[in-house]
Order: sequence, then structure tokens, then C-alpha cells
Amino acid sequence: MNLVLMGLPGAGKGTQADKIVEKYGTPHISTGDMFRVAMKEGTELGLKAKSYMDNGELVPDEVTIGIVQERLNKPDCKNGFLLDGFPRTVAQAEALEAILEKMGKKIDYVINIQVDQDILMERLTGRRICKNCGAAYHLVFHPPAKEGICDRCGGELYQRADDHAETVQNRLEVNLKQTEPLLDFYQTTGYLKNINGQQHMDQVFADIDFLLKGLV
Repeated sequence: MNLVLMGLPGAGKGTQADKIVEKYGTPHISTGDMFRVAMKEGTELGLKAKSYMDNGELVPDEVTIGIVQERLNKPDCKNGFLLDGFPRTVAQAEALEAILEKMGKKIDYVINIQVDQDILMERLTGRRICKNCGAAYHLVFHPPAKEGICDRCGGELYQRADDHAETVQNRLEVNLKQTEPLLDFYQTTGYLKNINGQQHMDQVFADIDFLLKGLV
């Protein structure tokens, strides 16, 4: 099965990716992982990517697409893959189509986990971290027994700067603006499958699993 996983920050992509990998053994390929492996292996494209990243610059499409092509040609992707974080633009999506066509493959589904923005805000701004031991809590889903105090070590809990409401709102808006054209593109190809991410995580996976059973 050849899959692309999409969803805004806080939608639960990581959780669902883990569940898909656990049940189906499909390689989970994230953009960050691909870059790290390519740089570690010292491939020509990996070194190019490193030069841009070391200078704090965005890696150009042609380098990113080349690294994706290298990764998809590895033996563990012979029977499928789960792409996460790529493609990010319509140009990258079109390049992916061309790569797969050369390989005699195609995307089976683009799974988009949908969650309302107000719920994403609640999920992303509710996180609290212990200053001492680093334990993670959530004001709604996993609150400490005593407000502001770590259950494990008694340390003070704090909110990370990137979890502040204004930062989260901006992050969501940037991601939404970026993904809308991509979702429109995949809607026209017929690959797009929207999944309700506002349910319990096990029900979200049950809905995804229902789709995937038709591919095996």
C-alpha cells in the first residue's frame, strides 16, 4: 500500500502513523528522517541538503524530490510506504506522481485527518512540561493531580513558548494555507480520503483500518 498521510499540527498524525506501521509493517517515511539518513549516508543529495540546512535555508524542491526518490527506491519500500511531511506543495505532489509512474506504482490513498481548529488549539495549547524531569501533561487530557505540580517529582510545570496561543494560531494558519491547494489537487485525483480526527484515537484508526483492509 502506497499512502500519504496529511493533517494539521495536533491532528494525531504521529499516533495514527505508529498504528498503521504496527499493524501493516509499512515503512513510515517522514521528510526529517529522509534528510537525516541521506546526510548520514553522505549521498550527493544528502550533502546538498545539509549545506542548505546548515545555512538556515529551505532545501530546494529538486533536492527534496531527489532524496524522496532515493528513499522510495530502497528495498523496504518494495511493497509500499507511508509518506508523512511530503509532498507539501502541488509541485512536489506532481513530482511524486512522476517518480511513482517511472517505478510502475501509484498512490493508493491520501489520508487526511480532519480536526476543527478550535479543537486543535485546545490540544496544542494545553500541554505542560515539568521543569525538573521533563514529564509531559495536558490540562484537559492528562492533567496533573495538583495544578501546576508534577506528579512524578513535584517540579513546577510550565508552558513551552511554541505552545502559546498566538504562536499556535499562527502555526495552524500557515499550515492551513499551505495544505489547502494540496488537498484540492488530491481531491481531483481521487486519492483523497478524509478521516474524522475528532473521535477517540482508536476509532480514528478503526476508520483508517477499514480503508486499508481493501488494499491487502
